[in-house]
Amino acid sequence: MLAAEAPERPKLIIFEALYSMDGDIAQVNQICELAERYGAMTYIDEVHSAGVYGPRGAGIAAREGALHRIDVVEGTLAKAFGGLGGYIAANANIIDAVRSYAPGFIFTTALPPAVCAAATAAIRHLKASQWERDRHQERAARVKAVLNAVGLPVMPSKTHIVPVMMGEAETCKKASDLLLAEHGIYVQPINYPTVPRGTERLRITPTPYHDDALIDALAEALVDVWGRLGLPLRRQVLTAE
Repeated sequence: MLAAEAPERPKLIIFEALYSMDGDIAQVNQICELAERYGAMTYIDEVHSAGVYGPRGAGIAAREGALHRIDVVEGTLAKAFGGLGGYIAANANIIDAVRSYAPGFIFTTALPPAVCAAATAAIRHLKASQWERDRHQERAARVKAVLNAVGLPVMPSKTHIVPVMMGEAETCKKASDLLLAEHGIYVQPINYPTVPRGTERLRITPTPYHDDALIDALAEALVDVWGRLGLPLRRQVLTAE
């Protein structure tokens, strides 16, 4: 598609650093190579990775050594930073163009000072503290291990996103409702059009503060829901040494 366009035509490649439905990570440097080859700008969405990955929590592009190759970085002050609002980071000319022409920016209300102060404090903390990032990855790995051990259909992921495949919208919503009503656990059901039909899933995103007891309780609750809905668990194969 890039090669088919005239070299002088403005082009912008927009992509997510971490796709929050599958938990996979973009090939950032390869995308940047395409952009440089065909004269395109790059715009990366680091909403699900800012604060969580990379040196000092700078995100996937920084982790991949490609941050200097990105023209616009989008992030959020929610999620990892626990606040509200979003941002873009770019050079002064790009920021000035957005400030001058983007109606979504012009016709909005500035964040309250207290929210800005909270976000600033969170960013400063996560730039200096690695504990949360290490603990986050360890907790996500344990969730995957425990859910796989009881035979649940966990989609493979190298990130903190833990999708459990349902494959049907109504069943996915029922599972979410049962988890909340019977076990007091809220797990978001992900249905079309967020994901293609037939790939509906429960999306689990553990935090650094979900301890072993909470993870075990989640696994037990999911097994109970699977039984109530008549869904099969994956058979476990035991091997003797």
